[in-house]
Amino acid sequence: MQKKPNLRIGFGVDVHRLQEGYPLWLGGIQIPSSFGAVGHSDADVLIHAICDALLGALSLRDIGYHFSDEDPQFKGIDSKILLKKVHEMVQTKGFGIINLDATVILEAPKVNPHIEKMQMIMGEILKLSPEEISIKATTHEKVDSFGEKKAIKAYATVLLYQL
Repeated sequence: MQKKPNLRIGFGVDVHRLQEGYPLWLGGIQIPSSFGAVGHSDADVLIHAICDALLGALSLRDIGYHFSDEDPQFKGIDSKILLKKVHEMVQTKGFGIINLDATVILEAPKVNPHIEKMQMIMGEILKLSPEEISIKATTHEKVDSFGEKKAIKAYATVLLYQL
């Protein structure tokens, strides 16, 4: 009998409320906007969803378990630091990332002009090429809190392999 490869799939999702006067961090970069996501950290929903997908693939719980919003050391933390720590957990467990696929739901501002920069920044952290990091963006067609510019959401899926 042939041994099957040890692959793991992880799925993550994150949502944050949007509010005037906050910076909008997404995929490790600050996007020019008069409003941003509200959260304990920098509220980067894309990185948070990716972290949850990575953790979930290896049954390591979720980002809130490892980086509690009740812990003052994580107040205002750059989510790229969290992504780096999660990637280290994945490597410690003996896994690498094959690819990741993510979707951001945001009515405005437009995300597409910033995707290549996000791929580069996260690729450096995760040791992936831009071709291994798919980031898509869509609106919510002016429907519900996402369409009314009151919230932002990101979904992420990752495929891991045993090193």
